[in-house]
Amino acid sequence: MVCRRWGAGVLALGLAACSDDGVAASGSGSSTSALTAGPDAGATSGDDSASASEGGSTAGSGPAGSGMGTSVPTGASEGTSGTTETGGRDAIWQPAPGTSWQWQLVGDIDTSVDVAVYDIDLFDAPQAIIDALHADGRSVICYFSAGSYEEWRDDADAFPAAAIGEPLDGWPGEAWLDHRDASIRAIMQARLDVALAKGCDAVEPDNVDGYINDTGFALTADEQLDYNRFLASEAHARGLSIGLKNDVDQVGALLDDFDWALNEECVAYQECQTLSPFIDQGKAVFHVEYVDDTAQGPGLAEQVCPQTTALGFSTLIKEWDLTIWRLPCE
Repeated sequence: MVCRRWGAGVLALGLAACSDDGVAASGSGSSTSALTAGPDAGATSGDDSASASEGGSTAGSGPAGSGMGTSVPTGASEGTSGTTETGGRDAIWQPAPGTSWQWQLVGDIDTSVDVAVYDIDLFDAPQAIIDALHADGRSVICYFSAGSYEEWRDDADAFPAAAIGEPLDGWPGEAWLDHRDASIRAIMQARLDVALAKGCDAVEPDNVDGYINDTGFALTADEQLDYNRFLASEAHARGLSIGLKNDVDQVGALLDDFDWALNEECVAYQECQTLSPFIDQGKAVFHVEYVDDTAQGPGLAEQVCPQTTALGFSTLIKEWDLTIWRLPCE
């Protein structure tokens, strides 16, 4: 489907829906209209939204240790529960279910949110932001797109034209990639090097489900598995934790390769149960449902929070642009 992720034409359920062929179709009504109603949830409002800039990371310290989770030695399949220990770059950070987090890709990063984990943009946040987050005991996830070309990125000229495919609907300047191309893999290795140099504890590679989208390339499920495992292996080789972004159809095959999951709108798409294996393995599921207006947040939270809290997810209600504003399920 082409309507399941931040940055690839995801549209709010109720305000838009996905047709059977995966194409987003406009609709009307509340963004909560298609969700199963539940009892009131203890969601509390977060910070007000702010201006534009995406979050990056910085060199130096590893995970600071206040976040819930485990450190898994490189090459090991599990770790012990409890507070993350740094141990340099010879340990892989694995956040536990229920870990609190903030996801902000737009605006000056507000480091005052009382959470264990920040997810920010690999390229755009100032170096000082990661330093400040680490100094305050936070772990830092760095976002980048692994499956799409973004014309505004510093490394945009490195992408071969033959590997740039169809545009991502609703996201100007962004297009799907042929991840089978060796040049694309080399670029992603370089991005992971940047994440390591900047001191990111983890990476969130986006658009890793091209095989179910209209990319302009005949990508197969097996080729997607190969690429996603490539990303996980390269991240782990650098001591970086890595999360599986969406790609819910391949959770079973990729569960052991990824340290946590990040999902957009699994309640809207009625697919949250597909992510439960991560929870069963003691791995966090960071989850977001979107609203077009912050005023819609409390109503959506009442429906979403009881369902996802029961599953052990770390759920936020967010705006599409991923500003400072957040409404957590608590």
